[in-house]
Amino acid sequence: MTNPPDERGAELRELFFETSQELLQALNEESLKLENHPGDEEIVRSIRRTVHTLKGDSAACGLRELSELAHHFEDTLSLESAAAHGALAEIALAAADVFAEMLAAYQGGSPMPATESLRQKIDELTAAPAAKKARRQKKPVERARSDKDWTDAEKRAMAQAQAAGLGLYDIVVKIDPHCTMPIAARQMIQNAISQIGQVLVVRPDAKSAAASRQVEFIFASVQTQEQIAAKCRIPTIAGDINVTLIQAASPARASARVAEPAAEPVPEHPTAATTADTRASGTPASATPAPAQPAPTEAQAPAAEPSLPQASMENILRVEAGRIDNVLNLVGELIIGKSMLQQAFGEFSKRYPKEPLRGKFADAMAFQARVLNDLQRSVMKIRMVPVDQLFRRFPRIVRDVARQCGREVDLELNGQETDLDKGILDAIAEPLTHLVRNAVSHGIEPAEQRRSQGKPPRGKIRLNAYHQGNQVVVEIGDDGRGIDAQKIRSKAIELGMLTAEEAARMSEAESMDLIFRPGFSTAQEVTEVSGRGVGMDVVQSVLQRLKATIQVETHVGKGTTFRLKLPLTLAIIKALMFWVEQRLYAIPLNAVSQIARTIESDVHQVDNYEVLHLRNQVLPLLRLGRPLATDADRRLLKLFVLVINVGERKYALVVDALEGEEELVIKALDEQTFATDLVNGASILGNGKVVLILNLLAVVEHVARMRPEGAGLTNCGLLLNHADRARLALSAAGGQA
Repeated sequence: MTNPPDERGAELRELFFETSQELLQALNEESLKLENHPGDEEIVRSIRRTVHTLKGDSAACGLRELSELAHHFEDTLSLESAAAHGALAEIALAAADVFAEMLAAYQGGSPMPATESLRQKIDELTAAPAAKKARRQKKPVERARSDKDWTDAEKRAMAQAQAAGLGLYDIVVKIDPHCTMPIAARQMIQNAISQIGQVLVVRPDAKSAAASRQVEFIFASVQTQEQIAAKCRIPTIAGDINVTLIQAASPARASARVAEPAAEPVPEHPTAATTADTRASGTPASATPAPAQPAPTEAQAPAAEPSLPQASMENILRVEAGRIDNVLNLVGELIIGKSMLQQAFGEFSKRYPKEPLRGKFADAMAFQARVLNDLQRSVMKIRMVPVDQLFRRFPRIVRDVARQCGREVDLELNGQETDLDKGILDAIAEPLTHLVRNAVSHGIEPAEQRRSQGKPPRGKIRLNAYHQGNQVVVEIGDDGRGIDAQKIRSKAIELGMLTAEEAARMSEAESMDLIFRPGFSTAQEVTEVSGRGVGMDVVQSVLQRLKATIQVETHVGKGTTFRLKLPLTLAIIKALMFWVEQRLYAIPLNAVSQIARTIESDVHQVDNYEVLHLRNQVLPLLRLGRPLATDADRRLLKLFVLVINVGERKYALVVDALEGEEELVIKALDEQTFATDLVNGASILGNGKVVLILNLLAVVEHVARMRPEGAGLTNCGLLLNHADRARLALSAAGGQA
């Protein structure tokens, strides 16, 4: 391993490891495009640019093994025969996998992966006779400009400059081969000459391979050729400079041509020389990731326009997610402080109702609350990222799984611009991957079977995301075989998960829940993709931890849709607080559909299940407290009932009293001190009280498991023993700060 030991090198490597993931994602996407459009030379050039950037940046960081392999691949991609090679897309995908393994090895300090297989595949691209012929016949790519090369927009810009009495010049500047940042060098030269005139045209495009070798401008100015050349002459940036007069300015300002050295032919492999010098100097190929560099268009007028992309990129900061989390934690502490102030002010108002200072305190606290709310929303927006960051990885996953399973599958993406909390986005990556892989392996039928059913031979997987209220919904759908509830129940009986009598009483929705049980699988044989019975239970456990729900909608023979409903953020929630046996609890406010009063006589017993008849609805009843003594007065006892939504079903939750709504900052609890899945966390109120935030899905499952065993009305009583332990855990962690 060849890692530079200095501190600056360590910082450079951290930046490279972060930006390299974007390069690998781009390489995967471009390779998939090439697979769908074989022989497309523009896509091959795009792949070569990505590999070139990866090569240069890795060389600057001293990652010799990665740089050399990328350099070898880039040289091969430069051959004219590479685009016509049938296996180029497969080789590019294999290269992306090997590059990813090498980056992981660098980061983890583990041994380098084997690269011989990839090198052999790359060498196949150079073995064809066409490749040897291309190497013999390859010539410099630059050619003379003529009038027919200019676009209509460029011609109009030049005509306007001529009408204004300005001289027109064709400026060709060779980039110094020792320059480690050729794209940034282009912009520096452009900024320099923009001080004395207008840049009308910039060529070649910044994304092209020739952009690292030279830059050409059509320039309008009243200055002389000598003055223009002097502006372009930047040490270590500009090499040879050629300023050609196209159209002189007004006669009084006409100037003679400057005698400059003749332009040298472009070397056959200029990028190789540049990379070698980059490795020798140990300086970064790019101070920022290549995609973030300005990309001037072919026609740019007036001169101020080309600098706009650069200005916008300078306003973008790349901040570590941990720093934003720290700011969010501090905002949470401020919210707790606001609650403490409100509590103290309420007590002050009761004690001194006629105090004249009360109005000033109230105004100051209202102003503080307004600013704090704005601060909270701003920090939340910083944490929000588009789901496209996650969706972009699935075309490759679908392609690989489809090949392993012998399926023909298309992927359709929608709602990529939907924003979601970065922490939640990272957490659902694994569940979403399981669902997509299962949709391909279990959902989509083989092409022959689809034809026999009158379906198109290629199946379709759909990924969609959209906002719904204060939640984000992510859907994974397919047009495959669907899920047969009867087969699910039969498989569960076969696996010993339930009896035939229990299966007969199950509804279709309850049958769908069986697929999330650990060890459950309908696959006939174990493969690399499916059959082990793991995956869907991981989906359920992760969603429970995120306070999210999943709904399954399926039609046999038509397809299945998994619908994930996710909270916008994990840190701060609006909650409804209530009392049960002198303990304070909270649930997310968006889970409560209505609050009602009823009496015990409206509660009925059906097959060991308590149900409540409320406003023409029959709802399963949940009790958190201990059972009440059976007596004659019980049937007249008044109850507070919260109608809650858990997934697509409604339940009636019985509570003793309501405390009110509150914005709660969720505090994590030590699992060793507080081990139960019935709560998602805790929070501290302004008066110092600890409130437990219930995991409604786990509470419902706990009740469902306990009732058949005769637990009666008390199924979550163990919750009542944890409040004091939660208070101690939070105090030990400094949660009351």
